[in-house]
Amino acid sequence: MNIIVSQEIETVCPQFVGAAVEAYVVNSPYHEALWREIDAMGEKYRAELTTETLKQLSGIEATRRVYRACGKDPSRYRPASEALIRRMLQGKPLYQIDTLVDLVNLASIAYGYSIGGFDADKFVGDTLTLGIGREGEPYEGIGRGMLNIAGLPVYRDAKGGVGTPTSDNERTKIGINTTHLLVLINGYDGREEQVRENAEYILTLLNKYCQAHDAHYNIYR
Repeated sequence: MNIIVSQEIETVCPQFVGAAVEAYVVNSPYHEALWREIDAMGEKYRAELTTETLKQLSGIEATRRVYRACGKDPSRYRPASEALIRRMLQGKPLYQIDTLVDLVNLASIAYGYSIGGFDADKFVGDTLTLGIGREGEPYEGIGRGMLNIAGLPVYRDAKGGVGTPTSDNERTKIGINTTHLLVLINGYDGREEQVRENAEYILTLLNKYCQAHDAHYNIYR
């Protein structure tokens, strides 16, 4: 998959760096050991963070800043990483979906980056372009119905939007039968070393819990 960062994103976030993790995997409905890791991360954050201080995490702070630069209110359309950690801090359980989705959520929580997880076989074409959502652009968020993505960073394939930091699209979502995974890490803070660490962490999780093969990642900007 070719990934292009548009000029409009470069204008509002010249330091952007992303990582694309690709792998062939075996999904499952639930993995107990993975959830032990998720629960441990929740305990760690409840001891260290509040719903206000979590906004200071580098990946979250930078994503919120880009939202404002693009014209979106980050408190109304929260980045997914912030929303997930907020649930933990409020003592609410995370939604349990399937092993791949749960794994991507853990990776997002661990580093504070909003991460998109996709069934790569559902993309149209061989190129994804990161741009900014437009008024009236149709977009069905997973479990959210039609979402107003005007002013949100958005990845588009040849058919339209597939992922934003707030919600990925129903059309390309991971399912229990997903075997070809693409994960996109959005480093709006420009910290390449941390983005690479996040990508390596995802590879580790995929090997532990999803029988990954032909797994690798690429940096893009």
